[in-house]
Amino acid sequence: MNQRTNELGQPIGFPVDDWRPPPLPPRSPAVGRLCRIEPFVPEAHSKTLYAAFAKDPDNRNWTYLPYGPFDSFESFDSWARTACMDDDPLFYAVVDLATGAAVGLASYLRINPTDGVVEVGHIHFSPLLQRTTLATEAMFLMMKRVFDELGYRRYEWKCDALNEPSRRAARRLGFSFEGVFRQLTMYKNRNRDTAWYAITDGDWPSIRSGYELWLDPDNFDIEGRQKRALADING
Repeated sequence: MNQRTNELGQPIGFPVDDWRPPPLPPRSPAVGRLCRIEPFVPEAHSKTLYAAFAKDPDNRNWTYLPYGPFDSFESFDSWARTACMDDDPLFYAVVDLATGAAVGLASYLRINPTDGVVEVGHIHFSPLLQRTTLATEAMFLMMKRVFDELGYRRYEWKCDALNEPSRRAARRLGFSFEGVFRQLTMYKNRNRDTAWYAITDGDWPSIRSGYELWLDPDNFDIEGRQKRALADING
């Protein structure tokens, strides 16, 4: 957008006079071609999630999360019933439509309707979900809800600056890197520098088109291999 100035010639931001705060994310499912996201319910999701997470034998996937790993289903279920039932963060299970099993978790957090900002986080995709089309579709469903259904202005992704797989995922999914906040927090008795990424509503139309092109069944061969990479489509 063109830079605006006030009557003194000072640069100022573009107007948002028609802004109306969007609603909070709903506790309802969103369904794609391969998966659905639905509000986490322990009775429905804990057992299949724990079984899916257990397919990570060296607990590598818990490294950059502030909780876990859990050495029993009971300890995982107890944590989930305490930590995953609030409105912020609002946890969703990622369910594989082919099997009906929950294979991952993600949440909306730091939900700020006043300014139209929401973050995606607590992302924990089991080995059954990682590097699959389902994983990308789940992230797309969460983005579509934020921008198209609810009307937020900004969608954030933050991670430990040392978590290179998460940083690669953010770039692939269309988030723009905005910087590293040094010594922002601590977890598991260690420092965390936090890398910030975001998508704005101005970015979204072209990013959404990229997802639609990538997720189109014609973009995959008979063995399910992609013909064009999402990162290439999103530039």
